[in-house]
Amino acid sequence: MEVFKDLPSNKDITNEKKTPISTTTGQVILGITGGIALGLTLVSSSFVRPAFRKYCLPYIPATDEQIKNVLTALKNRRGLLLDLGSGDGRIVIETAKIGFTSHGVELNPWLVLYSKYDAWRKGLGKNTGFYRRDLWKYDVSKYNNIVIFGVEQMMENLEKKLIKECQNGSYIIACRFPLPIRKPIATIGCGVDTVWVYTIENNKPS
Repeated sequence: MEVFKDLPSNKDITNEKKTPISTTTGQVILGITGGIALGLTLVSSSFVRPAFRKYCLPYIPATDEQIKNVLTALKNRRGLLLDLGSGDGRIVIETAKIGFTSHGVELNPWLVLYSKYDAWRKGLGKNTGFYRRDLWKYDVSKYNNIVIFGVEQMMENLEKKLIKECQNGSYIIACRFPLPIRKPIATIGCGVDTVWVYTIENNKPS
């Protein structure tokens, strides 16, 4: 029976010091994972939040054909250009390449930061500007070229804002959906890539 004399009793086993589960490495991993999760939540919320506004203006990048049609509409035009709801800044950047001083208004802060970086990376920082603003509260009166990628539900109220604020001779280029009241002076492209071109003359439909 002496072969068992060195074995610990149940009491000894129970009273043994338990090894803590959390270690320094584990805490670091948990911290990193939590930070990544928080970051993803903050970024994604900027894209989801518009869905809870009166008019949902989702981020849908402009296609190459849409950009081509916008540039065609702007042929022989000059002056200050504004892209309402500028998204990733492609319209602002492409119009700056052909000589416009172009600004973008966008509510999503991450898209504004990306647009600024992309413009700087392409050497267009001096000819572009990106602002985190609500397009309904932004004064458009100083711009004589305005591009808008809207949704159907917002176009009527947007048209009223543009008629009220735009200077005479301004060009309005509507993408995806036309203005509901005014008649376009030109229609370029077809399908989802269609753009409609309007002018403001004495604040009366042309």
